[in-house]
Amino acid sequence: MATVTTLTKSLAQHCIKKSKACWHKPSQPLVNLLISEENLNQFHQYQSRRTLILESASSELVKLQRLSDSDSGIIEVSLNRPGARNAIGTELLRGLKHKFETISEDSSAKVVMISSSVPKVFCAGADLKERRAMSASEIHFFVNSLRSTFSFLEALPVPTIAVIEGAALGGGLEMALACDLRVCGEDAVLGLPETGLAIIPGAGGTQRLPRLVGRSVAKDLIFTGRKVGGRDAMSIGLVNFCVPAGQAQLKALEIAREINQKGPIAIRMAKRAISEGPEIDMASALQLEEECYLETLDTKDRLEGLAAFAEKRKPRYTGI
Repeated sequence: MATVTTLTKSLAQHCIKKSKACWHKPSQPLVNLLISEENLNQFHQYQSRRTLILESASSELVKLQRLSDSDSGIIEVSLNRPGARNAIGTELLRGLKHKFETISEDSSAKVVMISSSVPKVFCAGADLKERRAMSASEIHFFVNSLRSTFSFLEALPVPTIAVIEGAALGGGLEMALACDLRVCGEDAVLGLPETGLAIIPGAGGTQRLPRLVGRSVAKDLIFTGRKVGGRDAMSIGLVNFCVPAGQAQLKALEIAREINQKGPIAIRMAKRAISEGPEIDMASALQLEEECYLETLDTKDRLEGLAAFAEKRKPRYTGI
């Protein structure tokens, strides 16, 4: 990032020097307000180059892969910042946001897996080295961006699965909490250690954790900052599955394939009903369930499901 920062600063300084003639006093004629075409082009080139540099850096930190034809519809998002144990800094966050937005616009997406390409770590949390150089207002803006990105992940209409091997701490665990399902290896270490740094989990941890494991357990984990292993995480309901170390990816893919065989519209409607229903009263929740059911009623997939059952074959769902 130091190289990127230096390059963008030098580009900016060059554009400013070249465009000093465009700055004017309020009393100058209106014609002097016009920026020359040459300077305008230079500014646009700087902006385009800066965007390209940042997007390129972000794309290297977060990879998106669509699986093979046999697993069409399954998308994997992989964190790839080995030098910092996938710590979430500005560029990695930008990469996550971009990938989640890409998935939200992909009508062929059916299941999303969030994993790590770095051995023995899912995500170590926030980039504390970067944070030390931030002002309080910059930290506030960053945490708000992190919170909104995880909320965007949570709101994706398709099922999401966090694949956890090794450490999932702080913001890393908060990202996993925003997923629908969590699969971990036995050697996983999960926790929200923020109170040890005199702050609190600020990207959804204080809200999603108690909804998942209950208030009492959430208070224990957050007050103490205690870390739990894979088996303990499963026993308290923090993860759905705990498998031998190194096999979380295979288990998550197995689950993704099971989901991928079901009716895509039905899966989306089931996610909506389950996610939104518990937040409202029972009468309203049942009304929501009816609305979601009606969305599946007039689909070709529903008729295909009935036909496949009658003909004793696997259904061929198309999402329409």
